[in-house]
Amino acid sequence: MQHADFVHLVRMSEHASAQDAAAYRRGLAAFAGLGYAWVLGCFVLAGGLLGLIAHSALQGHFRAVYAVPLVAAAGLLWSCARALWFHLAAPAGIRLRPQDAPALFEALERIRRKVKGPPIHEVMLTGELNASIAQRPRWGVFGGARNHLAIGLPLLMALDRQRLLAVLAHEYGHLRRDHGRFGAWIYRTRASWSRLYESMEGESGPVAALTHGFLAWYFPRFVARTFALARQDEYEADRIAARLVGSEVAAAALTEIALKADWLQQHFWPSHWAQAVDQELPVGPYARMRKLLALPLPDAFARRSLRQALRRLSGFDDTHPVLRDRLDGLGVAPKLPAWSGRAALELLGRKAHRWIAHFDHQWRGENAIAWKQYHAALARIRGRIEHLRGRGEKNADEWTELGDLERRLQVDAPARPYYDRALALAPHHGQALQGLYACLPAEHVQQRMACLERLHEASPQHRWWAAQTAIAALEEDPAHDGEALAWWRARLQHAEAAEARAWSELTQQPVLARTSPSDLNEFERWELESELARWPDVRCAWLLRKEVREFPARRCYLLVVDVPRLDAQQAIALCAALEPGLWLPGPVLLLWSGQSPELGEVRGKGRPLYDARVAV
Repeated sequence: MQHADFVHLVRMSEHASAQDAAAYRRGLAAFAGLGYAWVLGCFVLAGGLLGLIAHSALQGHFRAVYAVPLVAAAGLLWSCARALWFHLAAPAGIRLRPQDAPALFEALERIRRKVKGPPIHEVMLTGELNASIAQRPRWGVFGGARNHLAIGLPLLMALDRQRLLAVLAHEYGHLRRDHGRFGAWIYRTRASWSRLYESMEGESGPVAALTHGFLAWYFPRFVARTFALARQDEYEADRIAARLVGSEVAAAALTEIALKADWLQQHFWPSHWAQAVDQELPVGPYARMRKLLALPLPDAFARRSLRQALRRLSGFDDTHPVLRDRLDGLGVAPKLPAWSGRAALELLGRKAHRWIAHFDHQWRGENAIAWKQYHAALARIRGRIEHLRGRGEKNADEWTELGDLERRLQVDAPARPYYDRALALAPHHGQALQGLYACLPAEHVQQRMACLERLHEASPQHRWWAAQTAIAALEEDPAHDGEALAWWRARLQHAEAAEARAWSELTQQPVLARTSPSDLNEFERWELESELARWPDVRCAWLLRKEVREFPARRCYLLVVDVPRLDAQQAIALCAALEPGLWLPGPVLLLWSGQSPELGEVRGKGRPLYDARVAV
C-alpha cells in the first residue's frame, strides 16, 4: 500500500469514528474477524487435506504425487498456527514483587479500584524514561491474557509521586472496562499480524507466497483502520488520569517527561559518553542520572525545548499524539511546569539503591565493547589534536580541524579561538564559519544571524545548512522577524535545488565517472578503517573522491564495500546501518560491489582502502 493510500484510509477511519463511534467499532471488529476467518479457513483446508492424505496412506493408496500437496498443506497449517498461537515477549527488566516495593503496589491497587480495571499480573522495572502496559495472551487469540506493567527507573527519578501516579493512571486507562478490553484485543490482533508478516519475509514457496500475498493486502489496511482507535485510546487514557489526579497534574507530568527526555538525549547522554576520554572502562549512568534528574532544568533549555515540542505535529508513524494535542485534550494551556521536588523513587523503598546498582552494572556489560571502541576513537582524536598543536605555522584548514576536534571531545569546548584564527587567514572559510556559529551563545541572536548571513554569502556549498539553521532559529524566537523568515525560506528553496543537482551528479550513472583516488589524510583514513572494522561482513572497501561540478570545492566520495556473505537485501540493510556512523569530510554514496557489473570494476581503481584480511 502506498503511503498516500494509507493516510487516506486513516483519515476515513477517523471521520467514521467521529460520526458514529459504535458503528466504527463494529466495522473494525468485522474487519479483524475477516483476518481470522481467512486463517481459520486455511486451517480447516490444510487440516482437511492432511486428513485425506492420511486416510489414503492408511488405506494403502498413498502415491508419490501426494508429496507436493502434503508439504503444501503442512506449510499452510504451520502458517495458520503461527497466526493463532502467537507469543509476545515479556518486557526486559526486573520483576518487582509486592514485598519489594509495598508503596508502589499500594498505589497501583488504589488506581485499579478507581479505574475499575483488571489486576496487574506482573510489574517490571526497566531502564527507560517511560511506562507502558501490555496484555500478553496465554492461548493466542483464544484469550487468557495477562497484564504486564513496565515502569522506567528514570521515570521514578524524574517525577514526583503525584505526577508518576498520573502516568500510571494513564497506562491503567488502556485496560478500562469494555472499551479497554476491545482495544486490548485489537492491539493483540495487530501484534499477531505484525509478527506473522515479519516472519514471512524471505520465505519462498507457493504457501509462503499465498500467505504473504494476503498479508500484504490485509495488514496495512488493518493498521490504518485501527489507527484512529489507538489514538483515541491515548486521549481517553489521558482523561482518565486527569479524573484521578487532576488535569493540571496530568498536563505537568506530560510536559516534564517531554522536556527531561529531550534533556537526556541532548545533554546527559553526550556528557556521559564524553567520560570515555579518560575512562577506559564503561561508567554506569543511573547513579549520576538520579542526581541530575532531580534538579530543575536550565530555564533557557527548558523554554527552547518546550517551543520545539509544541511545534511538532501528530503524524502517522506513531499512534501517540504530540504534546500540544494531548494538552489540548486535557484543556490545559502549554507552559513550563514547576519542576518535581521529591522524586517518586521513594516508592521503591529501601531497595532503590540496589536497583540503581543493578541497572548500572547491566548497562556497563551491554556497552562494554562500544565504550572501549569509543575510548579508542577519542584517544585518536586527542592524539590528532596534540599533533596539530605541535605544528608550527598552521593554515586555515588546520585551525578549523583543531576546533572541530576539540568540540568532538567536548561539545561545549572553548574552541572559538581556533575558528577566529582560521577566519583571520581565510575570511570566507565555510567550515570555520560553521564552527564559529556553534560557539556563539544562544542568547547572542544578532551575532548568530550575522554569522549565518556571512556563511551564506561566502560559501555556496554551505547555503543549505545556513538557510535551514536560520529558519529554525527564527521560528524558535516568538518575536521573530517575519520578513527575514520569508527571505531565508526563499534562500532555502534555491539551496535545496542546488543540493538536489549535486546529489544527482553524485549518483548518476556511470557512478565511477569523474572519480579519483581518495584524498583522506592519515587521521581521516584511520577513522574510516576503524568504523569499517566494526562490521565483520565487510571484507574490503574502496574509497574514491568524486567530482561534483555543482560544488567544486566540496569533498564528495564513493565508498564501495565488498560483502560476499550477504544477499542483496542484507547488503542494502548493512549499507543503511553503516552510513550514519561514517565520519568523512563530505557526502558519501555507499554501495556494495555486487550492486551492478560496473561496480566490479572498482577493483581496477587500485588497492582497497580497507581489507579485513590484513587489518589489525
